[in-house]
Amino acid sequence: MTITRIQTGPRMSQAVIHNKTVYLAGQVGTGVSVAIQTRAILASIDELLAEAKTDKSRILSATIWLTDMATFGEMNAVWEAWVVPGKTPARATVVSARLASAEYKIEIAVIAAQP
Repeated sequence: MTITRIQTGPRMSQAVIHNKTVYLAGQVGTGVSVAIQTRAILASIDELLAEAKTDKSRILSATIWLTDMATFGEMNAVWEAWVVPGKTPARATVVSARLASAEYKIEIAVIAAQP
């Protein structure tokens, strides 16, 4: 079976496609708030899914890491405005003391299906 890699770098690929399943690397964004970072991340996810010939309506699973669970509601407000009603993925949200850089407050990774 073919494996396709998208935006491949020396350390990782931003997306990998195998058997019509799209695996996105964890996405991060910059900004002063979790809401701003979440919007940036979701825009990146939209772009990567489009490059992989799919979209957010076909997301199977999402994992979200927050550095502060007190921002859970703030993140959810942005998430709920973005997801497709009736096509929400399985999801886990966990707290992580620190992400790859201290400026990151949230990271999201998704797995999606191609049509």
